[in-house]
Amino acid sequence: MTAQSELPPGYPQEWEADVVLADGMVAHVRPIVPDDTEAIHEFHANQSEESIYLRFFAPIKRLSDRDVHRFTHVDYADRVALVMLINNRLAGIGRYDRIDPGGPVAEVAFNVSDHHQGRGIGSVLLEHLADIGRESGVRRFVADVLPQNRRMIGVFKDAGYGVSHAFDDGVIAVSFDIEPTDASRAVRMSREHRSEARSMRQVLHPSSVAVIGASRRTGTVGRAFFDDIVQGGFTGTAYAVNSRAEPGTLISGHPSHASVADLEGGVDLAVVAVPAQDVLATVDECAAAGVKALVVASEGFAESGPDGEELQRQLLARARGHGMRVLGPNSFGLINNDPAVRLNASIADVGHLPSHGGLGLFAQSGALGVAVLASAQRRGLGISSFASAGNRVDISGNDLMQYWLDDEATTAVGLYLESMGNPRKFSRIARKLASIKPVIVVKSGGGGSGAGIRVRSTHERPEAFGQMLRQSGVIRADNLHQLFDVAQLVQTQPLPAGRRVAVVTNSHALGGLAAGAARSRDLEVVHGPVAVSSEAVTEEFRRVVDAALEDERVDALIACFIPPVADIDPDVVQAVADAVATHEKPCVATFLGMRGVTPGTGVPAYPTPEDAVRALAAATNYADWLRTDRGERVRPEGINRRTVHDIVESALARAPGGTDLSGEETTELLAAYGIAMWPSISVGSDEEAVEAYKQLRGTVVLKATSPLLQHQPGQGWIRTGLRHPKAVGAAYRDLDAMLAPIGAQGIALQRMAPPGSVAVDITTSEDPLFGPVVGFGVAGLPVDLLGDVSHGFPPLTDVDVVRLVSSIRAAPMLDGYRGAMPVDHGALHDLIARVSVLADDHPELASLRLNPVMAHQDGIEVLGAHARVAPAPTRTDAERRAMLA
Repeated sequence: MTAQSELPPGYPQEWEADVVLADGMVAHVRPIVPDDTEAIHEFHANQSEESIYLRFFAPIKRLSDRDVHRFTHVDYADRVALVMLINNRLAGIGRYDRIDPGGPVAEVAFNVSDHHQGRGIGSVLLEHLADIGRESGVRRFVADVLPQNRRMIGVFKDAGYGVSHAFDDGVIAVSFDIEPTDASRAVRMSREHRSEARSMRQVLHPSSVAVIGASRRTGTVGRAFFDDIVQGGFTGTAYAVNSRAEPGTLISGHPSHASVADLEGGVDLAVVAVPAQDVLATVDECAAAGVKALVVASEGFAESGPDGEELQRQLLARARGHGMRVLGPNSFGLINNDPAVRLNASIADVGHLPSHGGLGLFAQSGALGVAVLASAQRRGLGISSFASAGNRVDISGNDLMQYWLDDEATTAVGLYLESMGNPRKFSRIARKLASIKPVIVVKSGGGGSGAGIRVRSTHERPEAFGQMLRQSGVIRADNLHQLFDVAQLVQTQPLPAGRRVAVVTNSHALGGLAAGAARSRDLEVVHGPVAVSSEAVTEEFRRVVDAALEDERVDALIACFIPPVADIDPDVVQAVADAVATHEKPCVATFLGMRGVTPGTGVPAYPTPEDAVRALAAATNYADWLRTDRGERVRPEGINRRTVHDIVESALARAPGGTDLSGEETTELLAAYGIAMWPSISVGSDEEAVEAYKQLRGTVVLKATSPLLQHQPGQGWIRTGLRHPKAVGAAYRDLDAMLAPIGAQGIALQRMAPPGSVAVDITTSEDPLFGPVVGFGVAGLPVDLLGDVSHGFPPLTDVDVVRLVSSIRAAPMLDGYRGAMPVDHGALHDLIARVSVLADDHPELASLRLNPVMAHQDGIEVLGAHARVAPAPTRTDAERRAMLA
């Protein structure tokens, strides 16, 4: 990163980004600066003759000072150049130069170091240049490439753009539009996934681990980490590093080393357990030794105050500058139970470590990490891998989900989140992961481990967060107990084929509780409750269980058994397990006093019927989501992005801090996305009202437009059904007389919507965490008083749009409530789709509200709209890959 004092005028610091390369290592992208002169000379000197010829079409041994000056002195507008740094050394350069100043076409070029070929550097630079170009009005890239430069041609073709070629005078002229396409987005996300999954694989599958700060004294954090790695049977090589230990000192029978630099063969993963003030020096030491990733267990960072926050920022910058990933600081550690690895790089007691299994777990805080692992172990649930992010300076739950997508050993995922730094990316990855593996999330109400994390907490919009999880197919749990209630079901039982359940029991009271709980969660009890006598023997209970499972109407079984005396008879548990094993239907059981998965049975047990039913309902809802077509991304026709871009630019030019758009600007903005506004004519007298009526013709309404009246429905601020000039004049005088005493000004005339219309409210706002959030509700009391609003998070699919409309409580009003005609849902869905794409395309659109929107059987009419624009925030999931700072 360039120091602030060295930045040239106009330097766009927002273009700086850390990225994960194809091999999982970290690099830094930033705009070029004049001080890069010597680095470019060195870069060029180390390139092969072939690479130089392919880039410059000539064998240039040394770049002239004039050329380097031109390369390094750019205006960041018509001439843009980015450099990529790996270990603070120049590894690649990408640039574009507009053909005409301010024009839409630019010539693009790249130069990647011979030493870093094959790491995806050219692809990353292209992504960033294209995104920067789009933001400043560039629409098309062109390039001249020699035919033998197959690697560069591949960068363009593989990016997913529609590339055209023309061969002329021994050179291939390449050109392509840089507007994102479905193909280019798919390529970007696929590359991001592979890079981040590979990065996490390096963290979880090291061949060597060094614990820096391993002490001779037991009870210390460093010693606990080292002992757990050794006693856990790590299949690689473990090193104890302690700069204060005497030469030849043994720690847990292993020789102690003064520095990680003394270790022959290098180290893949380092656990840092030194005082906070020594961490930065330790990071530099690890970088020099070639360490790929760090687990920072040390405390004293953002959780401790402003000085700790600054130290944490330096830790991140230092580690990423060296290309390393960081788990922590203040991390409880990580675990990989793969028998080929057996890594317990944590302070979890080996004797209470969960066995190898299919559950991947992530927790932010260290204290919760202990509780998570303890809960899994008590319930008999095996885990595949685990990580505690601590202050989450770098590695997050998103990174782990990328890894778990490909990890065959992981069959379900549990996440305990205190906060979320990138909800848009979380939603995208979680939806993909949930389509193949259950994802269970607990979101606490806290703000996280450090001040930097609290800023990014999502608890300010809990209703939106919950709807985002549902849109993504994620199973939400209220606490850790519920997370494991669901996990033990989805880990041991098939998913339900439907919502029909059977209830069998040896207690009428338990059966009634189970049936009532099932119905309250929209499960249909089609069999039972069947209750045998309280003294029934095992075989009798087995028979009713078999009968329930053999019933073709039944999709799942709820079995409740209370022992007549003392403890549960193991034979009863085994009998239920044997019966369930012969059917492809899930079973949840309540055996008094038991919780977890009984060894050897595979039947998940719960202490109460309500717990069992809650878990079953969650699994059933997830199974329903899996079976539901998730649709195609909405792509309305007739969109003109350039028009909106110009409107926004013009508005922000006159008000750089943000401004409301005028009525004319709002109408033009909406028209660019195929949304027609009904004309509204402001009038200042009864004569003007009559003249406006003659322009509009037909039936009209007269309404007050003062913002003072926005949230005062039902007060008579509107006059409807006006069909005659005299009626219009009288209505104006009457309304004006009502407004004058309260100081409200503004009256407008507009055509009246068809009879039977339902007024709906459609909004979008740019959230600092979620990005664009689309809201929908029936206008008036349902929205204003009851808060009956559904939320969607673009990009939306057609199924998302339908669900947005159908999920509000007032949805029956749109379907022909009490004999009314149903509204045109197709037109309503199209309007919401257009609003969602408008918001997704233009982050400068701070807010937009369409109200009233009149939906009726023949279509939809937008009668009013208010739009505000502001400088675009930095979205956490943009069109170019970048790690959060």
